[in-house]
Amino acid sequence: MGLHVKDRLELKGHHAPAQARVLTPEALQFVARLQEEFGPTRAALLHRRAVRQNEIDQDALPDFLPATAPVRAGPWQVAAAPADLQDRRVEITGPVERKMMINALNSGARVFMADFEDALSPTWDNVVQGQANLQDAVRGTLDYTSPDGRVYQLGERTATLMVRPRGWHLPERHVHFAGAPVAASLFDFGLHFFHNARALLERGSGPYFYLPKLESHLEARLWNDVFRFAQDALGLPQGTIRATVLIETILAAFEMEEILYELREHSAGLNAGRWDYIFSVIKKFRNHAEWVLPDRAQITMTVPFMRAYTELLVRTCHARGAHAIGGMAAFIPSRRDPEVNARALARVREDKQRESADGFDGTWVAHPDLVPLATEVFTAALGDAPHQLHRLREEVRVGARELLDIRVPDGQVTEAGVGANVSVALQYLDSWLQGTGAAAIANLMEDTATAEISRAQLWQWVRHRCGLPDGRAIDPALYLTIRRQESAALGAGGRRREAAELLDALVLASEFAEFLTLPAYRLLDAGPENRS
Repeated sequence: MGLHVKDRLELKGHHAPAQARVLTPEALQFVARLQEEFGPTRAALLHRRAVRQNEIDQDALPDFLPATAPVRAGPWQVAAAPADLQDRRVEITGPVERKMMINALNSGARVFMADFEDALSPTWDNVVQGQANLQDAVRGTLDYTSPDGRVYQLGERTATLMVRPRGWHLPERHVHFAGAPVAASLFDFGLHFFHNARALLERGSGPYFYLPKLESHLEARLWNDVFRFAQDALGLPQGTIRATVLIETILAAFEMEEILYELREHSAGLNAGRWDYIFSVIKKFRNHAEWVLPDRAQITMTVPFMRAYTELLVRTCHARGAHAIGGMAAFIPSRRDPEVNARALARVREDKQRESADGFDGTWVAHPDLVPLATEVFTAALGDAPHQLHRLREEVRVGARELLDIRVPDGQVTEAGVGANVSVALQYLDSWLQGTGAAAIANLMEDTATAEISRAQLWQWVRHRCGLPDGRAIDPALYLTIRRQESAALGAGGRRREAAELLDALVLASEFAEFLTLPAYRLLDAGPENRS
């Protein structure tokens, strides 16, 4: 470890309101140590992702790893869950924004995942204020007064707090170490852990995390190394940190056992991150015409590859004593349209009944009003038990063929599907560029994952000139026609012009952009003169 690592750390962002208590010299020193220790490995693993993509482009399909067969065959188990992570029947998610955090923590859900990733637009103010909000939430002092004078405060009983840092691929461009941006994942994790780990332990909980976008067990190993280093640095026992990994990439689906194994003393299970999983399938097989998926609305949880992945996740987790957490219900109940509510809530109920019947130990919702319904469904399955770890699902037989079976019965690409993808992407990018990463669109709480699916499908359909039912091909001209129609329907205002320009660039590029947040990030915190 080099001396004076903080001296090589440089803040590039403007002075954010909560900066004084978040970016203390000691906290920055800790972040710098993390970046110095683990930045090179992170860079090597990101390069490995590019190598894997090239192999897939050359028809080398994913498979279970021969080298790790002994791990899959071994008798190991993950560490038992701490008391406040035993019962996770309903978890609510949302960005690290004060009012939404208070509502989520008070919602009656067992767990709240405070999100720096897909539900947060990472403006410098949002990121710094989000860390300050976590400090207040941990200490029970989080409050908010709305413009109309309403006061929001934490109740006596609140959900167990988990934090999702940004993925390995994202930089925090406002903080540089040795002349380059630090890893956003290390920045988010480091600040929360440094400021709050001891306070959480004093209150009978602990530093709990969700880990996004992993593509291999080696990336999980890196997180485990970070955890061990961080616990030693603060003098905390090994195993204090617990982390749930989102299985939201097709490559991670082939390494679920290995991911649990790498994190076994810190593991809190796996989550079926289904929307990003669909995006990953499109992304990884984007250059193969035979892997084109139909309209997003037709890719349900019952199509073969989604069914296989979720069943394998439950079996894998329960064989190792780990919790399996189900996917997101993104519906936002309407206060004005009871018919919309009735249809949507029936679908949510059906979805949660399928998950609970499959053996999942809990599930995700995006809105407090869905907590009672999801709780009712999972309680019907669990009864007084905190989980379903006893359901080993040994009858499940899922191999590479099942994970890669992307058939969608009667699936097709339609003009309505193109228009829906364009509209969602435009509305979400406009919201994100204005600093809001959890956007209500058509009674759904959309985050980056759904925008990623939308723009990835558009790129894929244009790239392969997919045919519509009437015989027309989706080429750049047809895409631009539909995009202009959708832009006109949405009207001007906000940052819609930039959203349209960004979407056009993503969809019409010759090479696929790995994550839309990377080019979009350059537009955040920029004045009008820098937005060209």
